[in-house]
Amino acid sequence: MPSLPETPRAYKNLAFLLRPILFAITRRDWRGAENLPPTGFIAAANHVTEVDPVTLAHFLYDQGRAPKITAKASLFTVPVLGGILRRTGMIPVHRGTAGAAQSLVDSTARLAEGECVVFFPEGTLTRDPDGWPMVGKTGVARLALTSRAPVVPIAQWGAEQLLAPYGKVFKPIPPKRVAVHAGPPVDLSDLYDRPQDTATLREATERIMAAITSQLEEIRGAKAPVERFDMRHNPGSEGRR
Repeated sequence: MPSLPETPRAYKNLAFLLRPILFAITRRDWRGAENLPPTGFIAAANHVTEVDPVTLAHFLYDQGRAPKITAKASLFTVPVLGGILRRTGMIPVHRGTAGAAQSLVDSTARLAEGECVVFFPEGTLTRDPDGWPMVGKTGVARLALTSRAPVVPIAQWGAEQLLAPYGKVFKPIPPKRVAVHAGPPVDLSDLYDRPQDTATLREATERIMAAITSQLEEIRGAKAPVERFDMRHNPGSEGRR
């Protein structure tokens, strides 16, 4: 078992600046820290608003992990933001290009080094009208089955009050209740030695999404729809902004 990796100085500096702000604008309901392995695990979370990666990183950082978040490669070319992402060790995802497989290679390497790697299996903000997790993409399943690293399902809710999905107006006042709950690792062990075909990847993905949804149901005190929102069956939803 590798030891906990050294946190990059840029990461510590960013956390030093952001954590006091986050403490001021949120009221935190954080649970399930005991379910986080000491090193080398995948944190798989739902995705409601663009603020989610920050609040999730806050939760994980305060549990002693400096998560490496997978993010679309185009963000790494944005002035200032791109430099921050690179210096803090975030992982670019080249969707729909010849370099798409590189994020799997990079993520697997980070896990082998003992890092916590964050994935949002939906691949984008949920299009479910009520904010429930939608059908996930198979990238996180492929990473989990290839690396055999534990997958911790994490549900979060409340950050959308700070910034609505695709919203432009940030609303830090008054402070918002942000819940982040981590569940026990998802059992995928019976899938490890199967061929990584479509059926196996979809089964692993659905187990992960079901675990995230179960955590979110506890937070919201409500039941998710029986059938997940699927962008493949909802033309035009992928282009919603």
